[in-house]
Parts: sequence; C-alpha cells; structure tokens
Amino acid sequence: MLRKVQWAWRSLIAVMLTGLIIITAITLQPSNASMIAPLPDPYLTTGKLSEGEKVLSDYLQANPKDDKTRFGLGIIQLMRGTERLMQSLYGYGMAPTPLSAIPFVRLPIPVNPKPQTVTYDGLQQLFQAWIDDLSKVRSTLEPIQDQNLKLALRLGLIRLDFDGNGKVDKDEMLWQVFNAVTGASITEQQAQQFLIAFDLGDALWLQGYTHVLGAIAEFLRTYDSRELFAACAHLFFQNVDTPHKFLLTSRHKSPDDYSNYQFEFFDLISAIHLAKFPLAEPQRMMTILNHLKSVIRLSRESWKSILAETDNDREWLPNPNQKSVIPDVRITDNMIKSWFKSLDETALIIDGKKNLPFWRDSKLTLDFMKIFTEPRAFDLVSWVQGTAATPYLEKGTVTDMSVWTELLNAFGSNLFNFVVWFN
Repeated sequence: MLRKVQWAWRSLIAVMLTGLIIITAITLQPSNASMIAPLPDPYLTTGKLSEGEKVLSDYLQANPKDDKTRFGLGIIQLMRGTERLMQSLYGYGMAPTPLSAIPFVRLPIPVNPKPQTVTYDGLQQLFQAWIDDLSKVRSTLEPIQDQNLKLALRLGLIRLDFDGNGKVDKDEMLWQVFNAVTGASITEQQAQQFLIAFDLGDALWLQGYTHVLGAIAEFLRTYDSRELFAACAHLFFQNVDTPHKFLLTSRHKSPDDYSNYQFEFFDLISAIHLAKFPLAEPQRMMTILNHLKSVIRLSRESWKSILAETDNDREWLPNPNQKSVIPDVRITDNMIKSWFKSLDETALIIDGKKNLPFWRDSKLTLDFMKIFTEPRAFDLVSWVQGTAATPYLEKGTVTDMSVWTELLNAFGSNLFNFVVWFN
C-alpha cells in the first residue's frame, strides 16, 4: 500500500514538473501578442539609423505582417542609404561650386579638409551602392497591403550624419537638406510642427519613388563617361584622378572665389561637348524601362488608395476632399482626372503602342520604347539636333496631344512641381 502511495505521489510530482516545464517554455517563448512594435521616430530623430534598422528588422522577423513597422523600416533604410550617399560624397570632397542650379550639388555636405581622391571607378561604385540601397528599401515596402496603415512622423526632424564622424549635430537635420536642395526657407519651428500621417497611398508613393531614383542611378551606370569625368569632375570634387592636373590648380579656392569663373564657362562647354558616351552595360537599359513601368503602375495604385480615403488626417498626398500638410496647396478633381489620363498615355508610350512626335518632321514619330530595347551610344548634342533619333523614327501612331494639353491646363505653371510631388 505504501509503495502504491509513493508511486502515486511520484507520478503526480512528475506530471506537475512536466507541466511547469511546458508552462515555462510557453512563457519564455516570444509571443507576437506580447511584443511591443518599435516606432521608427526615436531612431530617425536621434540619427541612430543603424540601431533602428536592426530593431525594426528583428521585430518584423517575428511579425512579418505588421505593415506599420514595415513602412517605418523602409523609411529608416531610405534615410540610411541617403546618409551613406552623403558620407561618400563628403569622403570624396564634394566641393562648393557656383553651379548651384543643380539640386544634386546643393546637398549641404560640409567641406572635407582631407578628402580622398575620387576616381571614375570609385564614383561608379558609389552609384551602385545607391542602387543597392534603393533596392533594399523597395523589397521592404513591396509586401505592404494594410488599408488602415497609419504612421505619423515629423519628417523634417530626421537627423543624418553628413560627414560620417559618428555625431549627429543640430545642423544635420532633414529640413535643412530640403532647404538646400529646393531653395526653400523652412525654419526649425516649422519643421517641428510639420507632422505627416503617412498611409497606404504614401507607402505606394514612396515605393514608386525608389523606382524613379533607381532609373536615374541605372542610367549613370549604363554608359561609359570616363572622358567627361576626366575633363569635368573637378567642378564638383576637390581631388580628382585626372590626367589634366592643371584643372585642379585653377579651380576656386573658396566658395566666394570667382576669379576663375571664365575657366568654368569653358569647362561647361566641354561638358556639353563630351556628353557622348559609349554603352558600357546595355542590359541596364531594360532595367530602366522596367523601373519606368513600375512608376506608372505604383502611381495608379497610390492614387486609387488615396481617392478611397475618407479621413482627413495630416495628409501628405490628399484627395480633393482632404487637406494637405503642405500650406496653400489644393488638389482638384480635374487634376486627378488629367493625371490618370497622362498615366494611361505614358504607359502606351513606354509599351511602344504610341510614339512621341518628332520635332524635326511632323510626318515621323519617335518609338520611345526602342531606345531601351535597342540601346545605342548616347550623344546629347545629336539628340538635340535630331540625328541620334534616326534609328527610332517611324510612321507610327503619335501620342494624343490633347491629354498633355489637359494636364497643363489642370496644373498650370506649377506642372513640373506637381509632377515631382505626385510621382
């Protein structure tokens, strides 16, 4: 009898211990429900982009359907890629230049007292790194589908380490980058009040912009521009690996020194003359074409999502019934209708179903698609003159010019700014 009691107690204790082990295992096992989703804002506004990317990536491993966190990660990755680009330009000593009309040159990159010598291959690697960073952002954003997605960010307060010194100073904030690139005069107080509630339409918009930027960067990798680099890179960088060493000694010594302005005039003439590039990697032209097709597709999806919105919450891209966070900007029904028509017409042109008018002969049209599917060497002057277009000319169906007239009438003199914004 005693043995039976002892056996019963031992069995009970064994069952209890097993239960405790199972309960402990379950308790210690990471639970999606118990994990708190990290917000990107603390990492963006303190410049801790690397840490933020790791934290949000780790969370998404366990919660792959959390689109809010996914969108936040995409923004962090985009900012980190932008930071790497600026740090690389700083390392190569991007120089202050009178060519301030070029937005790319107006990035607020500090003067590097000890710049590296920039080589043609090094600059191409910089472009490729930017392409890879954009691809990474795109891969993060693509799965987003949440119709109720909402992520509020003070975009202007994002900090970037421009010079790569590991410190994020007050003057390294995104609102100052915006001022430098666009020529605007946003203040820090305005940046603090500029709160955007990003939604699904904005996530699709941002994904589309990675294709826009990717297409530009791919173009820079498609052609061999070594000769142009050797003759004109000194306009943008302090130390250049060029056989024309005299170009480096005759450049400006400071941003306010315009004593050699006449030389820069001839440098610009040379740049136009040398803008004729042999094909280096022709397969990239198809990549560019696919980027353009994705831009059209994502713009449609983005605006369909925006038009379906019924709220009015600090909108980045508003529908006609919403108010934009951008002051004094109003989107009308005519704008949206003409935009969709232009997207349809652009898709037909990119697919080769309609052609562009040829500026030197109204009886001929330009097959835009063939420029990418049958690429040739690039010659800027010959394109302006028209002879570079000869291989792509035919008597085809020209685009409906009324579509473009309607677009211009809807947006007016600010058409270009709206196109950049609308994507």
